[in-house]
Amino acid sequence: MGRKILLIEPNYRNKYPPMGLMKLATYYRKRGDDVRFFKGDLKFFAAQLLCEEFLSEVNEPRLGKHVPKLIEHIKTGKYAPLDALPDFRKSAQETLLKEYRLRYLEGDFPQFDIIHITTLFTFYWRETIDTINFAKKFRSNSGRIIVGGIASTILHERVFQETGIDPICGLLDKPGMLDADSADIIDEMPLDYSILEEIDYQYPANNAYFAYTTRGCPRKCSFCAVPRLEPEYIDYINLAEQIKQATSRFGPQRDLLLMDNNILASKHFDKIINEIKKCGFERGAMHTPVDDYDIAMKNIRSDYNVRAYTRKIIRLYDNISDKLPESEQADFYIKREEQNLLYAEVASPEAIIRFDNIARPLYEKYIQRTKRPSMRIIDFNQGVDARFVTDKKMKKLAEVNIRPLRIAFDHISMKDKYESAIRMAAKNGITHLSNYLLYNFNDKPEELYYRMKLNVDLCDELDVKIFSFPMKYHPIDDPDFFYNREYTGEHWNRKFIRAIQAVLNATKGKIGRGKSFFEEAFGKDVDGYYKILWMPEAFIIHRFKYKENLTADWWNQYNKLDEIQRNQLHEIVAKNQFEEKNITGDLAIDSVLKYYYVKRDRPS
Repeated sequence: MGRKILLIEPNYRNKYPPMGLMKLATYYRKRGDDVRFFKGDLKFFAAQLLCEEFLSEVNEPRLGKHVPKLIEHIKTGKYAPLDALPDFRKSAQETLLKEYRLRYLEGDFPQFDIIHITTLFTFYWRETIDTINFAKKFRSNSGRIIVGGIASTILHERVFQETGIDPICGLLDKPGMLDADSADIIDEMPLDYSILEEIDYQYPANNAYFAYTTRGCPRKCSFCAVPRLEPEYIDYINLAEQIKQATSRFGPQRDLLLMDNNILASKHFDKIINEIKKCGFERGAMHTPVDDYDIAMKNIRSDYNVRAYTRKIIRLYDNISDKLPESEQADFYIKREEQNLLYAEVASPEAIIRFDNIARPLYEKYIQRTKRPSMRIIDFNQGVDARFVTDKKMKKLAEVNIRPLRIAFDHISMKDKYESAIRMAAKNGITHLSNYLLYNFNDKPEELYYRMKLNVDLCDELDVKIFSFPMKYHPIDDPDFFYNREYTGEHWNRKFIRAIQAVLNATKGKIGRGKSFFEEAFGKDVDGYYKILWMPEAFIIHRFKYKENLTADWWNQYNKLDEIQRNQLHEIVAKNQFEEKNITGDLAIDSVLKYYYVKRDRPS
C-alpha cells in the first residue's frame, strides 16, 4: 500500500457531498494510496483511530461488539463503559487500553502522509479554521496538509494567517498540481462515491449522480463568487463518460444533479440535453432501485475501499435485522456474533464473504423485493439564467425529467426576463419551478415583496408550482462580515432581516402557491408587508395566538405616533436589540416599545 491519505470535510451541515474530495479519492486510489474520508467530530475520530489500533494490537475480535464503549473510554477516560465488559477490568487488555487513553490526552494520534481539507462557505469560518488546526495532529513529520475549496480560494491570505497553511486557490485543473509525476487532471476525474459510505453523516442530496456539463459563468455579477472560483467558462464537459464510470463501480443512481453555474450560456446546450436523455433521464424516465447489498459485496470481493463497504454491509445487516420477524432476529444476531460481524471495526472481508450465503437471501426477501421503481429527476441545481432563455431552449429542456426547474430572480430589474421564462416553461409543460430570491444586497425591502408576490400570482394564473427561497446576501470577503451572518444591506436593517427570517422559519424557508397563505405571512400589500417587518418578533412567530389581542394593541398604539415619534421608534427597533429595556421618556413611544419585550414562549 502506498501513502496514507486523509480527506476531511469540516463538521458543518451541508446538503451536497464534497465533489472535490471525491475526485481526490479517485486520484489517490488510482496511485495505489490508502484513502480515508472523515466528516464529523475530529476528537471522536482520533479516539476511533486509536481504538482501531488497540483492537489490532490485542487481536481479540470478540471485543468488537464493545467498540463504542472502548472509544468512549479513550475519549473521556470514564471507567463506567468498561464495567460492562466481562473479565476486562484489571486485565492486560485494560492496561494496554490505558496507554491508548494516554496517547489521546497527549495528542499522539495515528498519522497520515497527506491530509486534504475542503472548505465551503465563509460563514463556517470558525469551524473550518478549527478543523485545519486540529488536523495538524494527524500529520506525519514529513506529511502535508492541503486546503482547498470555496472559502480558502476567496480568503486564502486569511487561511494562511490563521493556520500557517497556504491553500490552493481555484481548481485542480492542470497536470502535476499535487504530484509532479502525474499527468492526471484531478478536476476532470470521476467521483469516488464510496467515500460517502465511510461516514455517519447523511447528505440530504443522495442517490444521485453529481456532475458538471459546463464550468464557470460568462456573467460577472458583483455578488457572486463563481468568477473567482471558476474564472474560465468551459462550455462542454462529457457527461456520458462520468455517468458510465460511476455506474460501473457504484451502481445506477436515481437522480442527476448538475452543478453547472450557467448551462444556458453554452453553445453546446442542445448536445448536452441530448446526452442527458441518452443517459436515461428523458421525460418520463423511471429508476429501478439499486441492489445496495450486491454493490457492496462486489466491491469487497474486488478489494475496492473495503473499509467503506464493510461499514456499508454492517449497516445492511442491521437493516435486515430490523425487517426480520422477531422470532428470527435472535438467530441472525448470534450468527453475526459468531463471525464477528456486529461492528465494522472488527469485521473482516473473509467473514463477510463467508456470511454471504446467509445474508443475501434475507436481504433479497425483506428489503430488495420491497423496493419499487420511482421517477428519475434531473436538477440543474445552481439554476438557469432567465436572460438566456428562449422558447427553443425551453422546449429542449422539456425533453428531460427536470424537476424543479430553477430560474434565477436575483433582482427586480430582471422581472420581465424572469416572468417571460416562467411563462415559456409553463407553455412547454414544465410546471414544477423554483428560484432563489437574493435580498439584503442593493435591493429595497419592498422589492423582495414584489418578487415573492409575482411568483404567487404566476402560480395561480398559469397553474404551476413555484417554490421561492429568499436568500440573504452575505459578503464573502468583507473583513467585518465574512465569518458571520451579520451584514445589513444599505436599505435594510437588523429588524427587517430578522422579521423575514421569522416568517421563513414558519414556512420552512420557502414560499409556494396560495395567495391567502402568502398574504397572511407577508401581507396583502406593501403597507401590510411593512407592518409585519416592524411587528414584534413574538407576534410574527405566534401570529394567530396574538392576532386579536396583543398584536392589535401594539398596532393601535403604533398608529397613534406622529411622524417624529415614529422615526424615533424605528431608530430603536431597527437595531433589534431588546436585551435591556429602552426608555425614551416619551410615554407614547414607550407604550409601543413594551411590546417588543414579549418573549416568544410567553404563555397565553
